[in-house]
This record gives sequence, C-alpha cells and structure tokens, in this order.
Amino acid sequence: MAQIQGQAGVNLTQELANYLQASGGNLTSEQLIKITNQYLSGGDKLGATGGSISNGIYKRFGEFDQVNGKVQVVTTGLWSGDTGSLSSFFTSSTQEVAASSNYYLNAYDSSAISDVQFAVAYGHKFGSGSISLANDDSSTLATKATYSQYKSILLEQGDDKFEVPNSSGSLHSIDDIYVINLSRARYKEKMDAGNWSLSLSGSNGISTLIDDSGKKFSDTVGKAGRVFDVVSGSLNLGSENEATIVAKYSSGSQAQGQGFGKFYPDQGIIILNPSAVESSIGSSIDKDSSDGGVLGYGISAEAKNHFLLYNAIKGGGDFEARRTENVSTSHYFIRATNREFNFSNNPSFVTGSDNSFVESSFEKDPKTFITTIGLYSDSNEMLAVAKTSQPIAKSFDKEVLIKVKLDF
Repeated sequence: MAQIQGQAGVNLTQELANYLQASGGNLTSEQLIKITNQYLSGGDKLGATGGSISNGIYKRFGEFDQVNGKVQVVTTGLWSGDTGSLSSFFTSSTQEVAASSNYYLNAYDSSAISDVQFAVAYGHKFGSGSISLANDDSSTLATKATYSQYKSILLEQGDDKFEVPNSSGSLHSIDDIYVINLSRARYKEKMDAGNWSLSLSGSNGISTLIDDSGKKFSDTVGKAGRVFDVVSGSLNLGSENEATIVAKYSSGSQAQGQGFGKFYPDQGIIILNPSAVESSIGSSIDKDSSDGGVLGYGISAEAKNHFLLYNAIKGGGDFEARRTENVSTSHYFIRATNREFNFSNNPSFVTGSDNSFVESSFEKDPKTFITTIGLYSDSNEMLAVAKTSQPIAKSFDKEVLIKVKLDF
C-alpha cells in the first residue's frame, strides 16, 4: 500500500481542495487518479494512469500500456520469398551482350528475371582479362576498375592487394579476384555468418565452400566490418553438429596451399581466389565454350571471366544463405474494460429519430464486436492499423486485452 506523507501529503490535500473549489465541488474518479499520481512514484501509481475509462471511440495510452525500445534478432532465408536455398539460376540475354557485362553479370532465380539475387564479377589489379589499351584506345579496362572498386570498399587504407591465408601460416597476395555480390534487397542488414554454403561445379566435380566463422565468436573486424576466411566444407544442416571444415587451402598444383578467399557478411560480399577455385574444381564451362573453360588473360577481346564463375555456380546447383537483422519492436496494450466500447457509432447500430437500438435486446445489454484497432497521434492522425484474426465480442460483462506489436 502506498502512503503519502509529509510535505507531499500537504501539497496533495491543498491541490485537491483547490480543484474542488474551482470545479464547484465536482471531481470525477479519473481526475482524482490523475492528481494523485503526481505524488506517487512509478511502481505505486494507480493503474488507470492515462488509461482511464473512455466514453468515446478514442482512448489515450497510459504509462504502463506501452513497451518501447525492444530489439529482436531475426534470421530468415536470404533469397526471394525468404527461401534459404537457391538451386536454379538465370541470366538476362540482354545484359549478357550489353557493355555492363564486361564488369558484372546479374543472376536471377527465375527466367522472369524480375529480382536480382546476386551478381558475379572478375577483377584484376593490372587489367588482365580486358582489352588492352594497345589493342583498343577506347578500352575501359573493366577488370582493373572492378579490382580497384572492391579494394576501396573492403581493404584498409594502404592495403594494395587482396590477401588470403596460406598453409605456411602467412598471407598470400592475389592479383585477381572473383566477386559474388549479394543484392542489397536480399541480405538487408547483413548475411548470417556460418549460415551460407556455395557449391561450385567443374571438371573435378563439385566443391562446397563455406566460411570459417564456426559459432561466430571469432570475429575479425576491419574497415568493411567482420571478415572471415572462405574454406571448403559442409554446414551439416539438419544435424546437431557444427560446420565441418574439409580444407582451408587448395591442394591443386596451380594454387598449392592458397586460401579460397574472404567473406564480408556486413557487406554481403564473397571474394574468391580464382587460382584456388580452379585448382579445386578444375575448369568450368564457359558460356560459348570458346576457351575451354579456362581463365582468359587475352588482350584482344573481353574475356568476361566472371561468366566462368556463374556457370560453376549454376552447375553446382546449390547456393544456401540466410540473412540476419536487428528489428526494433514496440508493444502496445489495448485495454477495453467492461464499461468501455460497448456501443458503436456505426449508423446501423441505431434506428429512427429517437436513435433507438436496432436490436431491442441491446437496450439493457449492448454488444459490439472488435475487428480493428487504430493507433493515432495526438492530432488524431492514424499511424497504424491492426486487424484481429476474428471479431472479438465485447459487452458489459467482458473485458478485452489486445497486444499490438510494431516492427520497424
């Protein structure tokens, strides 16, 4: 039981006396609660604070009717429709021959090519794989531009090349990179580290790549956020086992002991080491098979090496990924006591010039059915609407409590 003593009690008594005098002796229970709560601490305040009985269609939220600032971590499938696995891949024939295909190639989940799922690109520090300026003065050196772009996005200031770990315990600099850039609309806030796998197909069969985050407690944070190494392994989905790392480095002769690449979950980007990938899966099949599926470094034509990566992904037929995001939530408790919202301002509720009830039994026992909750600003501007799954009966012998949750 809360007690009001000392100076606070004197002030309350005087304020009540003043209010009664000013109002001609009329003081409702709601007014009494409002005045009294000014002299009580939060836990002792009367429960009807700001949530007093409403005689109209609006009711102001009280101090205890709102819970704000809650944050939930939500993880869902990354691809369109919130699916976690992508097995079919398509490209746009229009883009394949457009100038943009010298830089990247968009991948879609259906032939309707409506939503881009990810893009693949190839970059080379010195422009190999693009037409050289010696052969074409108008060459844009697309591969050099791509390498420079991702270097500026992902590497620390002063770092000149991408580096992958090697079996000797040091770092190996790579002049060229494959890039898998997830669509911003797909990964939203960030990819879920430890929850993606990519199958690549080549002449040596299929190899599956994952990241080495494990239980995600070994984060390395850099300019582009967290960074993990790309390894060969399995997520072991459907079991209680942690992800299995099969190999951290390539065993092929072309890239003996080199790491497979880097993963940047906060950027939605996977960087692959082309030499290690080719050593692992063997050659892939190029779009027109003109180069036998081998990386092109020619200077007389655009090699479009990222087409090789796309076809390796398409041949693997399995790209699994999830995203994670922090969702802020607010909870609003809508309380309809037994004396509230038992009448409707709908014209069909009454009839005749005397506004008598359409249903005669409502004369002593009115009933309504709650189907919609509207949340309004102080200016009576509707901000949000909540719908109940089915009508909720309301009468003088029933009270209703509805919780509305807003995510943003």
